[in-house]
Amino acid sequence: MAEHFSRAGYVLVLSGRSEEKLSALKEKIGQDTFIYPADISDYKSVRKLLEYVEKEIGRLNVVIPAAGIYGEIGSIEKFDPQKWEETFRVNVFGAMCVVKYAVPLLKKSKQASVIFIAGGGEGAMANFSAYVSSKGAILRLSETLASELAQYDINVNTISPGLINSGLVKQLVSVGSEVAGEKAYKDALAQMNGQMETITPDKACELCVFLASEKARGLTGKLFAARWDDLEKIEAHKDEIMKTDIYSSRRIKPKDRGYDW
Repeated sequence: MAEHFSRAGYVLVLSGRSEEKLSALKEKIGQDTFIYPADISDYKSVRKLLEYVEKEIGRLNVVIPAAGIYGEIGSIEKFDPQKWEETFRVNVFGAMCVVKYAVPLLKKSKQASVIFIAGGGEGAMANFSAYVSSKGAILRLSETLASELAQYDINVNTISPGLINSGLVKQLVSVGSEVAGEKAYKDALAQMNGQMETITPDKACELCVFLASEKARGLTGKLFAARWDDLEKIEAHKDEIMKTDIYSSRRIKPKDRGYDW
């Protein structure tokens, strides 16, 4: 993500828990890259991060709270409630805090964007209630903030990056089939072994750069899928997208399926 935005001409402020990894990334990307270690699950740490941004740069055009974890994996009978709660602290509370403390800086930009990261595919994911529930919360948070921040011309959207080999997949394999469930475990093994079709992070990164650009101005409160959605068509049909529930997460009603009850 950092490399794609750097190539698009952005000045970057990168944050994460590991100063060592941040420093290596800064060295790789080069100029116009600032780093500041922070823990997204700690609101005081997040607040200091945004204070640093204000001091060093003074404003923000784009905010992407990309940190996320699977958290507690297992059946509802067996999982640890405290670990389940921690998943929400990182995936939801942390993402909210980043935006909360970023809003004053985003307001200074004539056209700003917030881009959340969803995941978990569609439908139920047995034994992953913490992760899936947290990502469902992100969708509602994104829609709500889109409405709340529209008056400041701040677009707020969510993307689903698609099936990518990441640290989350390795974590799933490490807990084993007894905890993750037989199907999820086998799928993760197949994914890591190259037996299941995956995509690189590039499509998700390209989607984020697009949503932050002038081409996507006016698109807000929507959920886009990096793997399936065509950027040119999104740009060409912005009016239809915003006038309908296209690219929205919605309850399916009887009339939506041709029933009159």
